[in-house]
Amino acid sequence: MDRKVRYLVTAGEMKEYDSNTIDRIGIPGMVLMERAALAARDYILKRWEKGNALILAGMGNNGGDGLALARLLAEKGWQVEVWCVGDPEKASGQWTAQRHILESFPVDFSSIPGRTEYTIMVDALFGVGLTREITGEYARAVTEFQSRQGFKLALDIPSGIDSDTGSIWGTAVKADATVTFGFLKRGLCLYPGCRWAGEVALADIGITEKSFFGREPETFTFAGEPEALLPDRAEDGNKGTFGKILLAAGSVNMAGAAVLAAKAAYRTGAGMVKVITPEENRPILQTAVPEVLFGTQWELAEGLEWADAVVIGPGIGRSQSAASNLCQVLKYGDKPLVIDADGLNLLAESIELQQLLEEQGRKGRKVVLTPHVGELSRLTGVPVQELKRSLITYGTELAKRFHVIVAAKDARTFVCRESGSAYCNLCGNSGMATAGSGDVLSGVTGALLTQVEDAFTAAALAVYLHGRAGDAAAARKGRRGCMAGDIAEALAELEYQPVSKRKCPKEIYSCGLCR
Repeated sequence: MDRKVRYLVTAGEMKEYDSNTIDRIGIPGMVLMERAALAARDYILKRWEKGNALILAGMGNNGGDGLALARLLAEKGWQVEVWCVGDPEKASGQWTAQRHILESFPVDFSSIPGRTEYTIMVDALFGVGLTREITGEYARAVTEFQSRQGFKLALDIPSGIDSDTGSIWGTAVKADATVTFGFLKRGLCLYPGCRWAGEVALADIGITEKSFFGREPETFTFAGEPEALLPDRAEDGNKGTFGKILLAAGSVNMAGAAVLAAKAAYRTGAGMVKVITPEENRPILQTAVPEVLFGTQWELAEGLEWADAVVIGPGIGRSQSAASNLCQVLKYGDKPLVIDADGLNLLAESIELQQLLEEQGRKGRKVVLTPHVGELSRLTGVPVQELKRSLITYGTELAKRFHVIVAAKDARTFVCRESGSAYCNLCGNSGMATAGSGDVLSGVTGALLTQVEDAFTAAALAVYLHGRAGDAAAARKGRRGCMAGDIAEALAELEYQPVSKRKCPKEIYSCGLCR
């Protein structure tokens, strides 16, 4: 796998890749199970040399992983207690084989935990296959497991967390850490599942990209330092070759959005930024960002010819004049385009603008929409809570409808396209939930559309850079004190300060990919 990219798999994808590894590549399932157990054992032994362990095991292959781990810990001198839940008559073949092997090892079996406190408590109840609410003896087992004291380690995914959505099936194990196998499960990365997974460690057990056989996962994320993902900046370039951005932003005496977007575009490497905004904003804009070129709405047509990319929407309001400007940008422009904020609200209110957008998309114009869930709800007519349950689905539907790229923004942002995998952003933090943060993203996206040929890649990188800048800003200012301007300024630091050399509070990087 490219170290710059990590896949996020669904339960169905993981099962397919597991089967391909066994049936088409020829690695026996018991070998994969042994590797999984070894990875979990190594994680434990790095923290504790010896102790006592409780293994909560279901009857499937996740439970089989737990039984294999029980043996490996017993071999190292641990006192191991196995608590099996379920009907052994319905157990998987690999579980039965592991249970038989355990008969030769000093492992205790119990029908309920024998201690109130353990060194390590391992959740191997369900794994990725859960598709319904936990009830009955399984729900009671989860409650009992949670009531005991000890470091709780989940194998593959905490029992009760939906592998695809991160939602909770009634009740779930709240883990201190999760060792997941092969690929990151999407549910480990989405809310609320990521909060229940604790620290996530990814273990290579032999299920790799070779197991895809042409069917890649539908979701991926970026990892590593941003500069490794961005194109080189030509040493012999100039302000005209590094990207000319036309930014239609701000309304009368409301210049903040224009300031933030313009700063962000410059901090992301744009050579020139021209801001189309009311004359009243000139003093504020030229004081806050003296590098910008200034233009009024009467110069919009000229700006469309001049620019390499266009950004419209931040702070423009919903006036007739703003709608007219958006219409002009859609009807007469052909440059890469970002529509954000009020531009999206105007779009949601006008069938004519929607038709123009669809026409532009069909012609192949590079267009990126950047709606947060409220704006996405207005564009789709779908309630916010429903959108949150499957943001990737509705983001993709909107991308297909208009033939554009959609950055559907939430605590986890998905960048979607008509076909092909979607990008899921795992960096960023709650400090970015502040006024103007979206304006910064629009400027970053516009700048990258002039530097990266593929619009989807440009949009995904923009979201990633925005999140990483937000993490850098929160590390310096704190999440409560972080403002959008701090995020814009932090963009300039990413190229020069690897995350390992910055103040990096563990709680900020919830994804674990950058640590």
